[in-house]
Amino acid sequence: MTLIHHDFADQMDRFGGNTALECFNCGTCAAICPLIYEHFPRKMIRYLQLGAKDRILENAKELWRCLHCGLCSRTCPREADPGEVILGLKRYVVANWRKS
Repeated sequence: MTLIHHDFADQMDRFGGNTALECFNCGTCAAICPLIYEHFPRKMIRYLQLGAKDRILENAKELWRCLHCGLCSRTCPREADPGEVILGLKRYVVANWRKS
């Protein structure tokens, strides 16, 4: 069962992923992403928005697929900077790796 942490997006401030709440999940980032892998990065951003920390940690390997090419950030209509959110999630996973 997935636990929801309502303040998770706020906690991401210290990891640099603080623009996730700007995203409205239009899918532009997933459409432009060269990975074309199960709606990446949209799925990970949605997990962050929902506060599904365990889902992010369970799927952490997906984060390292990101090439940080910047295409998602350049094309985001809300300027939510998905690439920076993914980088922040990487930092979160590294900081919590031993705890999980």
